[in-house]
Amino acid sequence: MDETSAKSAFDQAMKNYKPEFGKFFLAQLLALDISYPDDRCVIRFPVHDFLFNPQGSLHGGVVATVMDISMGHLLHRSYDRAGTTIEMKVQYMRPINAGTAVCTGQFLKRGRSIAFLESRLEDSSGALAAIATSTWKCSKPGQNEKEIAERI
Repeated sequence: MDETSAKSAFDQAMKNYKPEFGKFFLAQLLALDISYPDDRCVIRFPVHDFLFNPQGSLHGGVVATVMDISMGHLLHRSYDRAGTTIEMKVQYMRPINAGTAVCTGQFLKRGRSIAFLESRLEDSSGALAAIATSTWKCSKPGQNEKEIAERI
């Protein structure tokens, strides 16, 4: 593992994070580049070796985290309020061990308080590496995520 790169990423995240969408510590540590084209959330991020599992590829937990972020950020942007993941299923299809990964979140169905989303993760060549589906509970205007979780 490139320890200098890992330390640099951690130090940059500590220096630049803010408690807000797209700027929170984990988003900064993973160097997520978040955009919103065509009612989707697209996240690009470098595949660093300090994110690898013992087999030498991007850890499944990192994959699931970025996919969850893509769906949660899209929900927040579309509803202009927070939401909570009720459930999420991830299917891993191929490892990613270099380059830049691209994750795209999109809606499958929108309701007033429940939303169904999908996220797809591709490697640098555009090959599908993972797909996730999830169900989200949307907050009421002014309601925070802790209050949502207490109601589920």
